[in-house]
Amino acid sequence: MAKTLSTMLDLGTQAPDFALPNINGETVRRDDFRGKKGLLVAFICNHCPYVKHIAHKFAEVAKEFQKGGLAVVAISSNDVANYPDDSPDKMKTFAKESGFTFPYLYDESQAVAKAYRAACTPDLFLFDGNFKLVYRGQFDASRPGNNVPVTGQDLVAAVDKLLSGKAIPAEQTPSLGCNIKWKAGNAPEYFG
Repeated sequence: MAKTLSTMLDLGTQAPDFALPNINGETVRRDDFRGKKGLLVAFICNHCPYVKHIAHKFAEVAKEFQKGGLAVVAISSNDVANYPDDSPDKMKTFAKESGFTFPYLYDESQAVAKAYRAACTPDLFLFDGNFKLVYRGQFDASRPGNNVPVTGQDLVAAVDKLLSGKAIPAEQTPSLGCNIKWKAGNAPEYFG
């Protein structure tokens, strides 16, 4: 497991489009979320210890975000040939066990991860109602084994500001997790 920081995509970036299958095989598109107060895109996977560490709390706060009018979607982009624990069948199980109330999508080509410059799991991107990036960074300061409670405070603070129309500070702490497991020869130029 290589500890990897998020790339910290430029604030104000337009959310790249996507059309990906969810765990039930139905296509979910970015534009399905037009009219929401914002969109949270989380790059995660099933096997990563960093994701497992926050999964239940993430599901809990995401459910609250959804009640407030925020759209939430999670995407797994890992190479399932070499990491079969991240396969779509196991995504169904992970989503159920974690309590996900939002779509969990599979990015088989890894093109969507590249479009977002996603680097790690979890890698979180919060967009406003016009799909402009307002936050990219950590869920909170908790990591496996550091004894910091999992609260989601960094992301929750950003979402609260977004939903109440307040400015989100530009100084944000990168997320840290396992690197996205790129297929052989498919790693982007920003990886490394």
